[in-house]
Amino acid sequence: MMSTREHTRPETASVAETLRVAVEVALPTLAGGVIKRRPAAMALAGKLQFDRPAVRLLRRLRERHYGRPLKLRVPGRSVRLALSGADVKKLLAGAPTPFSPSTVEKRAALSHFQPHGVLISGADDRVPRRRFTEAVLEPGRPLHELAAPFAQAIADEAAVLLSEATRDGELDWDAFNVAWWRLVRRVVLGSGAREDATLTDLLERLRLDANWAYLHPQRKQLRAQFRQRLTAHLGRAEPGSLAAVIAEAGADAAVSAPDQVAHWLFAFDAAGMATYRTLALLASHPAALDRARTDLEGTDPAEPNQLSYLRACVLDAVRLWPTTPMILRETTEETSWGPAGTTVLIFTPFFHRDPDLPYADRFEPELWLDGRAAENPALVPFSAGPAICPGRDLVQFCASTTLANLLRNHRFEQASGPVLAPDRPLPATLDNFHLRLKLLPG
Repeated sequence: MMSTREHTRPETASVAETLRVAVEVALPTLAGGVIKRRPAAMALAGKLQFDRPAVRLLRRLRERHYGRPLKLRVPGRSVRLALSGADVKKLLAGAPTPFSPSTVEKRAALSHFQPHGVLISGADDRVPRRRFTEAVLEPGRPLHELAAPFAQAIADEAAVLLSEATRDGELDWDAFNVAWWRLVRRVVLGSGAREDATLTDLLERLRLDANWAYLHPQRKQLRAQFRQRLTAHLGRAEPGSLAAVIAEAGADAAVSAPDQVAHWLFAFDAAGMATYRTLALLASHPAALDRARTDLEGTDPAEPNQLSYLRACVLDAVRLWPTTPMILRETTEETSWGPAGTTVLIFTPFFHRDPDLPYADRFEPELWLDGRAAENPALVPFSAGPAICPGRDLVQFCASTTLANLLRNHRFEQASGPVLAPDRPLPATLDNFHLRLKLLPG
């Protein structure tokens, strides 16, 4: 285990610096919705490009404080801000001790709909829950053991979506999101859950509450409704779904499988946003689209394929617009960062859009294939270390396979939103909710 004394001791921010971090970094992030994005707030954030001044501010703070962690002046709390990639690497490698992913903020938020989820579990409960999660989701395998039925489900839903988009002449977020949730319910729970929008609507209501964390009372009756509905789908253990893998794994009550599945559904929402943004990027970057289509040559849309380049496209879309803009850690003991219970903040847009990076503001999927991303420990689209997202490979498979089906015989052009083009810096904030794409043949 690494020493807890390896870190440079933090410098103390001034009151003015702390206020600027609160106003320019924390408040816009919270306003957009950390657990469930708020469309109106995202529209405003996109219009005002909130992430750009936040990145500029943190760059100035890094220069002023020599890249050392920054102790923020938060009354009654011990809060630190990471400002270097080296510290990001150490913090994420140090999970679950001394840098636990289960923070007071996460526990308050996620307990609204998954009180026993692995991400907010204590050390004793975390081990079996993480083991169960990895056994079902199979991180480290580009193709899940159920990749074949998943690919067929994705092909089916993409065909329905394309039919609707062809009729309308365009694709918008609302239509894409409906199709995305249909395929997610099929992948996770089976075809019997395909039309159960009520299930995911209940989860959405709970997640909107979770945005307020401890400021909103928990609606236990609503959570019970969601859990009962979810448990019924899991009880079917439909072949070709994750529910069947869960049944085969034989999880005991302590693992709380429904809570782990609730988290997977929550994470798939962010995956849908990333997939739609990737589609918009490919629609506006002809060279990347040509390479993606070359990657598709000789593949069957209903068969599982690794699609390395499309996966890299998804990764770079998440780099450009992180679906988890703030990674939190909480110290379990006294470290050089501060006393036990210190909250450490990693603002991912700063590290992903660091102006010192030559590719900061452009779409560059190649960096995920040529080794450059691996050399930068602060590029963490799915977090990193022992608490890295266990569903990362399944998400990339679903996203890339969806894109493959949409792009194989169709082209898209941007119909609304900020200009996405290879010859100009990409926007720091992208509102996917109001982004529309024209659908064209071939």
